[in-house]
Amino acid sequence: MEKRDFRGVLPAITTKMTPDQEVDLAGVAADVRFQIEAGVDGIIVCGSLGEASTLERGEKLAIAKAAIEAAAGRKPVLLTIAEDSTRAAASLAAEAERIGVEGLMVLPAMRYLADDREVIAHYRAVAAASKLPVIIYNNPIAYGIDVHPAMLAEMADEPNFVAVKESTGDTRRINETLRAVGDRYQLLTGVDDLALESLLLGCSGWIAGLAVAFPRETVAIYKLVEAGRIDEALEIYRWFLPLLHMDIGPRFVQNIKLVESIVRGTSPVVRAPRLQLEGEALDEVRAVTAAGIRTRPDLSKYGF
Repeated sequence: MEKRDFRGVLPAITTKMTPDQEVDLAGVAADVRFQIEAGVDGIIVCGSLGEASTLERGEKLAIAKAAIEAAAGRKPVLLTIAEDSTRAAASLAAEAERIGVEGLMVLPAMRYLADDREVIAHYRAVAAASKLPVIIYNNPIAYGIDVHPAMLAEMADEPNFVAVKESTGDTRRINETLRAVGDRYQLLTGVDDLALESLLLGCSGWIAGLAVAFPRETVAIYKLVEAGRIDEALEIYRWFLPLLHMDIGPRFVQNIKLVESIVRGTSPVVRAPRLQLEGEALDEVRAVTAAGIRTRPDLSKYGF
């Protein structure tokens, strides 16, 4: 992966927690090594799946440093910028560059539902704070703000904006964006259970959630699509779909951490106000995961 090229599979890793909800930096480092050894193309830390909303600034920087050290230059580490103010976002972006982060995934400022002019001003301020390439993260379902194609066209003059994480949940937006801005930005799919469809429509990368538990399967799907082996990609994708659905909904962090724990033995601990699953929700995730493990495809059949 080139420094400003974010094609491929980029897992948005979970933030490993100790039983008392402290960040487990050794767990983060082990996770980064596991993902890279599985063939991913980059690592994103402190995203929505990484519980950014509950992390303090110092924790985010410590997580990024641990990830960079574990990656050891093999793959780029990107930090998510999801702060409450533009000032805080720009400051964190500048510090991220100083410690060796190689890219940023940036959301609109949290809490306040800004209008288009304010959102664009926020993104420009963050882009100006460092020389790092920026992925514009668009997730109106979760965050209430839509960075629509006309806004992307207006921001196209900023060279640090290199990609868009497309998480509207509507694959029509991919073609609408391509019609509006052509190939100005790399489009990266951010919704796990729309990933294959999105790759076929023109996305060049997959910012993945369930990759944290099944990175090799995620990479295999991407590479098969890239090679035009669509029928084979579909075979794995259709196996994966019940698990990929775990990436959707308000408890997606708890869901995915539990899947990851069952498959890999990692910590399922989340930080409050989130609580670990119980009752029917717990049973459902366990059942889906058990079925997935039982029917897990043999990737050697596809050359992996």
